[in-house]
Amino acid sequence: MDNSGSILLSLIIWIPFLGALILLFLHSDRRLKQVALGTTLVDFLVSLLLLVRWQPTGEMQFQEFFAWVPRFGINYHLGVDGISLFLVLLTTLLGPIVILFSWNNIRENLKAYLVLMLAQQAAMLGVFLALDLVLFFVFWEFTLIPMYFLIGRWGGRNRIYAALKFFLYTMAGSALMLVVIFLLYFRAGSFDWLELRQASLDPGLQTIAFLAFALAFAIKVPLFPFHTWLPDAHVQAPTAGSVILAGVLLKMGTYGYLRFCLPLFPDATHRFVPWIAGLAIIGIIYGALVALVQKDVKSLVAYSSIAHLGFVMLGVASLNQQGLSGAVLQSINHGLSTGALFLMVGMIYDRRHTRLLSEFGGLWKQIPVFSAFFVVVVMASVGLPGLNGFIGEFTILVGAFQANRLWAVLGTLGVILAAWYLLTAVRGMLHGPLDNPENQKLTDLSRREIWVLAPLVILFFLIGLFPNLFFDKINPSVDLLIRDVQGPALALLLP
Repeated sequence: MDNSGSILLSLIIWIPFLGALILLFLHSDRRLKQVALGTTLVDFLVSLLLLVRWQPTGEMQFQEFFAWVPRFGINYHLGVDGISLFLVLLTTLLGPIVILFSWNNIRENLKAYLVLMLAQQAAMLGVFLALDLVLFFVFWEFTLIPMYFLIGRWGGRNRIYAALKFFLYTMAGSALMLVVIFLLYFRAGSFDWLELRQASLDPGLQTIAFLAFALAFAIKVPLFPFHTWLPDAHVQAPTAGSVILAGVLLKMGTYGYLRFCLPLFPDATHRFVPWIAGLAIIGIIYGALVALVQKDVKSLVAYSSIAHLGFVMLGVASLNQQGLSGAVLQSINHGLSTGALFLMVGMIYDRRHTRLLSEFGGLWKQIPVFSAFFVVVVMASVGLPGLNGFIGEFTILVGAFQANRLWAVLGTLGVILAAWYLLTAVRGMLHGPLDNPENQKLTDLSRREIWVLAPLVILFFLIGLFPNLFFDKINPSVDLLIRDVQGPALALLLP
């Protein structure tokens, strides 16, 4: 069955935009929330059709194409493969989850908040599905606008500073990428990813293009030392904003390396992967050590993102199937487990209005359901066998070991440090005496909050116990990516 020529990908992108437009004409808070939740649920269900109609091939599927600005060769070209498939599904899954979490949490300017959340989802989906570089850049830059206002309007005490820092860092990194996109057009005659993938770019152009794209993506990941905007943005953002930021927005950076830097600039890739691996390892260890000394649990989770995404980039730098497939899967794992951590931090903050670890202790006695969920989420983030994080980290380390044994040894140190800082947080929050009078008044998770967390926990076990359900769709596209990077000689060695 040929799945090309459908409009499925356009529906996935434009359903949230349509929902945001409908919200503009509604006034009842209850109706606003119902329509926003319904829109994200419909978008998720539509995205599941990708799985139903998926073909066992690594090529782009469900492609849509029409001339957008034909005079300048700019096209509306969409497609999805095994590298982007689960990022699309992760984005549509987190949509209804964050809307449901925000149900009773946002009391001011609810309409604007929900409109921005839906617009944010649509823009991120466009990033993962666009195959024209100009179209990709439009969606890439548009993602900055909703998140800027979500942080700046509904964030914490220093929200304006954090929002400006987020916007300026990421926009500045993208400016050079836009220049190089047009340079590629003038040298190769196309903005289309499929055509550029077949083009033979000279080594000098590859170096310039790789550095420009890599800088934009490094800031978004963020790779050390381009990470300084992230802790401020995470800590100041509203909980739903932090979930979207960690769960999806940061993955735009890792996805950018896989989609553009590696296949389009293979010669430059081989020259620069040792640098990428080095920065990734520094990020793994630095993020873990800084997380270990945090007193604010949300700040701890923010720095853990730097460490975990360092693992993803280590897999990217390995340039083999284990490392690259592990990087794709670990991107999803991080979105699920770190998203769940931010949700639980938000739940406890709504009850206590503090995130200081010193304010907690003995919570297991008072709120056992919350505590049980928290332990499972932490174990998934640590990489306990049987849960999703173990599969991703183990596969990446196998790939890193094949590429460079020292990379794997240093990466393993990050696994140990992650267990240290996360289990320290568990001990400080859940165990010990329940001697703070404020903690003795806490109520356990509501039914709505359990519904928010349950899908994520189910996926922890599904990925951890049945990883081939995911790898079977990821690996064929990774094989094609390796062929692009390593050249025809390696193709003889691949099945």
